[in-house]
Amino acid sequence: MRRAAPWLVAAAVVIGFIVLGYFLARNMAGRPKSFTIYFVERGWIRFLLFLLAASGLLALTSLIGQRIGMARTGRKISYAAVLGDQLTHLFLILVVLIAVYPLLYVLIAAFDPRNSLFAFPNFSDPNILYRSGLLPNLQVLSFENYAALFDGVTIPGWQLVLAGVVGAALTALLILAIMGRVGRESERLTQARAWAMRALIAALALLVIFMVPSQFTGQGNESKFLLSVRNTLLVSGVTGFLAIVLSTTAGYAMARLRFPGRFQMLLFFIFIQMFPVFLALVAVYTLMVILGLVNTFTGLILAYSGGAIAFNTWIFKGYVESLPESLEEAAMVDGATRWQTFLQVVLPLSGGILVFIFLNQFIGTYAEFILASILLTGVDQWTVGVMLRSFTTGQFSTKWGIFSAAATLGALPIIALFYGFQGYFVGGTVSGGVKE
Repeated sequence: MRRAAPWLVAAAVVIGFIVLGYFLARNMAGRPKSFTIYFVERGWIRFLLFLLAASGLLALTSLIGQRIGMARTGRKISYAAVLGDQLTHLFLILVVLIAVYPLLYVLIAAFDPRNSLFAFPNFSDPNILYRSGLLPNLQVLSFENYAALFDGVTIPGWQLVLAGVVGAALTALLILAIMGRVGRESERLTQARAWAMRALIAALALLVIFMVPSQFTGQGNESKFLLSVRNTLLVSGVTGFLAIVLSTTAGYAMARLRFPGRFQMLLFFIFIQMFPVFLALVAVYTLMVILGLVNTFTGLILAYSGGAIAFNTWIFKGYVESLPESLEEAAMVDGATRWQTFLQVVLPLSGGILVFIFLNQFIGTYAEFILASILLTGVDQWTVGVMLRSFTTGQFSTKWGIFSAAATLGALPIIALFYGFQGYFVGGTVSGGVKE
């Protein structure tokens, strides 16, 4: 049964696809042909012939690979194993193509000034991609959508200088990363990378803090998209910092201190994680109205920070418990207080997990839409998610091209941040999971 089970499962899958294809073809046959569907007469025969040809080619390449492998190694290699590897690689390639295709389409639509994600098939075009509507018309592409996002934006000279510092720091980080990959990782290279990262963070922080709504004077919401990016970076950055402050202190107390109600509080943290965020929207909105914090960054930051405590506290608690307690005991023997031990012993050893907590909260806040759309009512206060939603609200005035361009630009900070700290992010997900 153990040997027959994979073949039985494969046969069941193949039969299922055949039955599904039969009913789909019978269902489509009785419908009138749509002018938006590329119809090929007796196309199912061509498709079956293509599958047979592809299967034959795959079987042939597997046989050649088996023979070459046996000739090189001198050992017997199973043909089924080679064929399985080929099928696995083919499946992974198809999965990657399916995942990348929507991203490619959005990137192309960002340069389409017609503000449409839908491409009508051109049945007279010799290119099958255009003929079937899989790709939009590349001949009409321009930078009009991106220009609309920068329309009416005024930038003072000192902000241009800071933008130059950001560009120089990014270039330096890229060059240093390439040098580290190509050559040997030296202490000077590490220090230079650290200084470039500090300059980048400082310049971005100054730009985010001192950019004001009066700099955006264009017509329409799209002219204030950069302001929404600034708002999102401000809210996400402060929320990430508060998540570190709240979760580290709470996590350390849970890990090292023994007090009444500690276990019950930990269980409560797990309990509140079972409920989705939108169940608390009415309560959060009522609190913000009572406190007068509706349409303010303060109210949104407080709402985000409160939801970040439970999960991040558990993460940091597990990490602290993986550290040797003897380090803190030695510090207290030398006269350090519990607070000094936390600041001078535990936190310096927690760089990776602190970056993980910040990035985890930053990315989650950056992509949040529901709470921001309820608490923020003015266009000058909107975050990226709310601003993107405004481009798609009209039934006949949806700005898909501008939406695609804005989504592309809005994703760049997250991509850069995640790529720059991916080692900390991946390592932090398992920090505290294994006792040392």
